Amino acid sequence: MTAIFLSDAAARFGGTLLNPDAKCNSFSIDSRKIKDGDIFVALSGKNHDGHEFIEGIANKIAGAIVSKPLFEKNFPQWVVKDTEKALGCVASLKRDSFKGQVVAITGSSGKTTVKEFIFSILKLSGSVHATEGNLNNQIGLPLTILSLPDASDYLVLEMGARKAGDINYLCSLSRPDISLVNNIQNAHIGIFGDLGSTAKAKSEIYRHLPENGVGVLNLDIDYASQWRELIGARRCITFSAKNKFADIVAINLQSDEHGCYKFKMRFSVGNKTSQDISIRLNVPGKHSVCNAIAAAACALATGAGIDQIKQGLQMVRPLSGRLMVKKLCSGGFLIDDSYNANPESVQAAINFLATRPGKRIFVFGDMADLGKYAAEFHSAVGDYARDSGIDAMLTLGRLSANASKRFNGHHFSSLDALRNYLLSFKDTSETTFLVKGSRSSSMEKVVHMIESREIF
Repeated sequence: MTAIFLSDAAARFGGTLLNPDAKCNSFSIDSRKIKDGDIFVALSGKNHDGHEFIEGIANKIAGAIVSKPLFEKNFPQWVVKDTEKALGCVASLKRDSFKGQVVAITGSSGKTTVKEFIFSILKLSGSVHATEGNLNNQIGLPLTILSLPDASDYLVLEMGARKAGDINYLCSLSRPDISLVNNIQNAHIGIFGDLGSTAKAKSEIYRHLPENGVGVLNLDIDYASQWRELIGARRCITFSAKNKFADIVAINLQSDEHGCYKFKMRFSVGNKTSQDISIRLNVPGKHSVCNAIAAAACALATGAGIDQIKQGLQMVRPLSGRLMVKKLCSGGFLIDDSYNANPESVQAAINFLATRPGKRIFVFGDMADLGKYAAEFHSAVGDYARDSGIDAMLTLGRLSANASKRFNGHHFSSLDALRNYLLSFKDTSETTFLVKGSRSSSMEKVVHMIESREIF
């Protein structure tokens, strides 16, 4: 790839270049993780101002992107009005020189799992760079692009949105060749207001496809016909777990004793004769089938073959905090689904718990970003868990009390109170615990507590 210099960014996007120029080999926004030769981007947030930490790293960095020039320092500085936007500008320059294929994924849930499926498939035929963790916002996505190795053949990106226009911005930087909206659910409905507004914000991803781009379309979403119009004359690959007319369909689903599914994936793309292949996933949950066929459609759009898709899908293992089943010292089990939660993903987790033998206990934390619907959705979780035959519900957090009330469960105001209750359990050898809640609920602390030998 063509080397990027701070002078390139200043020439294209404006601002002022102070002192000698600097080649941009690597970037950092965290002074604690700075490496020799990094370009430091001094971001200013609610709690910290990156400019305050430059003094301590001045002898390590090759240069800096700042909004407050340090005239007494002799290292290169690109002085701009907004360092966050400048980070995106440099990422856009990096994208200019990338000749491989860019796959972009958005949606209400499952983005990371779909990304991991796609990564597993594509790495069988080339070098893949992908979003690390869930760095999918206006800071994380540019950093992912800027860390793209020169030899990469594919770039797979997650895109998150907190408001209308966010996906537009991320697409303007990354310019995807292949785009997917995985699903539309009630996650963040308190921010967007309703599902229609959520769908409109997410669908921005299709507006940025080039003429030779590919829109990957989930036919099981109510907005599919509207999005097909957005994709227009560009190539469109459809997938479904219900619609037999989709290009890729999951049929004959069967769950094993671990909650993982085997199924037939039917490919009927274009005018070709349909072809069925058998898939056995190692990631639990019925919703994982939908994530798998979404990934298959994206991989097919890159040119991946059917055998490669099968092998890649079957290589993926459960991700931390996402329906990961762990054996406890007592002989019982813990389902760690603590990474995040929205109403639909909670139902999916309850469905999985309901398939487990023995006693089933749901430990539930608050779901975030539901706004005026929060009490209603939390109450509905209690109803759903009760109707699904779950044996006990333990809740932690202000909103989850609504679920406990409807279930007639046990609500706790603190982690210590929950811990003391769990210590009273005499025998959990035939018990499965499910732990789930939004990131803000920090339910991973409950997971660590249940895993500890002190309790079970």
